[in-house]
Amino acid sequence: MFNFTVGPVQMSEEICKIGGEQVPYFRTSEFSELMKENEYLMRKFTGADTNARVLFITGSGTASMEAAVMNILTKDDKALVINGGSFGQRFVELCQIHKIPYTEVKLDYGQRLEEERLEKYTNERYTCLIVNAHETSTGVHYDLDMLHKFCEKNRLLFIVDAISSFLADPIDMKKQGIDVLIAGSQKALAVSPGISILVLSDKAVKRIEMNHVQSLYFDLKLALKNGERGQTPFTPAVGILRQIHQRLIMIDEKGVDNEINHVHELAIDFRNRIKDLPVQIFSEEVSNAVTALRTKNVSAKKIFDVLKDEYGIWVCPNGGELADKVFRVGHIGYLTIEDNIVLIDALKDLMKRKILV
Repeated sequence: MFNFTVGPVQMSEEICKIGGEQVPYFRTSEFSELMKENEYLMRKFTGADTNARVLFITGSGTASMEAAVMNILTKDDKALVINGGSFGQRFVELCQIHKIPYTEVKLDYGQRLEEERLEKYTNERYTCLIVNAHETSTGVHYDLDMLHKFCEKNRLLFIVDAISSFLADPIDMKKQGIDVLIAGSQKALAVSPGISILVLSDKAVKRIEMNHVQSLYFDLKLALKNGERGQTPFTPAVGILRQIHQRLIMIDEKGVDNEINHVHELAIDFRNRIKDLPVQIFSEEVSNAVTALRTKNVSAKKIFDVLKDEYGIWVCPNGGELADKVFRVGHIGYLTIEDNIVLIDALKDLMKRKILV
């Protein structure tokens, strides 16, 4: 199979090999050293301050999204939530569940967030802005520099879900004033799903330490305390953390900018090759991680099914009202330009068969 989804993605042979090994016991100095190096490299690759903390949560990206909302915000906050798709909606629902006062900035699917749109929220006593850097359901990528300026002007805490953007798009926590950055193991990090990552500024850490969370597993004070010795409060996904360690070392050797540039080159190459196909890019402003494509005269879900069943190629379907309108092609994971050509040839063959019209 060729995997052009946005997670889980294709992994290198080195990472797959670790996944097939026996899982070692983890309450050891060796595992603590591995985790400390994981934390150091995550700080380095996200441009975080040296006193930032990194927590590895055994759970999907949504687990860390919820942990961030629970531990960092309270009923005394007033959050501004950017909602341009399924994952922006997820933050809205988390604020509702945990009774965090919020205002929703609702955008049409694929719509760019303009600076003027935020002006009405200036000086309205908000305490926090929450955004998905890349709204994976539609492919749209938000301007973090512009959002940083808004947060700085209004003195807002800045929470960024970079689950599908980390290592695909440039990001710098210090320069962009990000207080909480969320990443996931199965996206551009390109290892097995099961670990999500929180990178926390000193301001975010202080909020966690002051807050009282009605949870055991999601009380990040426990994670911070255990992290001081390179451990987690409960049994983690040890095998995946070992994969993350190997992958981070590989990225460090290559250079994080080169990693991002590779994803960018794959995305640009693919977008250039689809110009004569009966599809159009769905979003106004796109991430390197994925290209969302609108079909014209055929169900997007049918394209997904035919590619999977007849060509051995996975792309990403969509849900809800976009299910028959949009499918997505990922550019993250262990992919090459040659892989792009395989997918383009398959799409051209669908045109010859009058399936893609």
